[in-house]
Amino acid sequence: MPKPSPTRYRTTNWSAYNASLRKRGSLSVWFDPDMIWHAEKSGKRGRPETFSDAAIQTCLTLKVLFGLPLRQTVGLVESLIRMAGLDWPMPDYSTLCRRQARISVQIPYRASGQPLALLIDSTGIKFRGDGEWLARKHGASRRRQWRKVHIAMDAGTGDVRAVEFTSSRQGDSPLLPELLAQIPVDEPVKTVTADGAYDTRRCHGAIIDRGADAVIPIRRNGRAWKEDCPAASARNEILRATRHLGRALWKRWAGYHVRSRVEARMNCLKLFGERIMSREPNRQTAEIQIRIAIMNRVSALGRAEIDAVV
Repeated sequence: MPKPSPTRYRTTNWSAYNASLRKRGSLSVWFDPDMIWHAEKSGKRGRPETFSDAAIQTCLTLKVLFGLPLRQTVGLVESLIRMAGLDWPMPDYSTLCRRQARISVQIPYRASGQPLALLIDSTGIKFRGDGEWLARKHGASRRRQWRKVHIAMDAGTGDVRAVEFTSSRQGDSPLLPELLAQIPVDEPVKTVTADGAYDTRRCHGAIIDRGADAVIPIRRNGRAWKEDCPAASARNEILRATRHLGRALWKRWAGYHVRSRVEARMNCLKLFGERIMSREPNRQTAEIQIRIAIMNRVSALGRAEIDAVV
């Protein structure tokens, strides 16, 4: 029997996508004069904040985007403000460092208007230790330390809708309910696609509670669960379909391979650097969230629309 030829794909919006790629390299920086740069009064005791969270996030965004230390970030933003003809004051580097540990980062996203098809995955990112080349060449001189980033991406828009930042010892499956909890309750979720590490009762239960269908392959040598809850029944249906169709055919039939998009998103996350600059966990969380916010902004400029060639 001849081997079937691989599916061919083509980009249907090449002109628009090509223009969006050029926009991603634009150095135009716009400051909205109506932006709330100064912090509003909180009514709490003690000295009030001088700068708003939006001002701090603007500075930290440029810091992450260009990979600058804090002092150079202050110089860059200050020069941009002066060139824009604004009389805003500039926070110093110690203020940026202090506020980064407790800022609430606003992550923009686009609503597709359709029920969400979430793609979930995790990856490790280094924050201390030698680089890969140096470790291979001379051996690791000190213990390398990692953190884990867990994200949930909307397959329709390509935007990251939920993110969690944990230690390297944290498993993947316990974070899925927390990722789903970040999605507004009034926003419907159609499917949740993840790899076999999320084949647990807790994950299937959280997906059922959101009224969604799980697209999670059964673990190798997986057995049927006792059907004492809706999550177990739904999971056993996946097991029966896998046994009937075969593992490879079930993945194609269920659309599991779309999960490769979230893996590509992880690669984009690391384009800002294989190592995060911050050392304190709260600052590291803010740095990762700002990376996600930049990625969503870039994705909003335009994406490639790829269809299979029949």
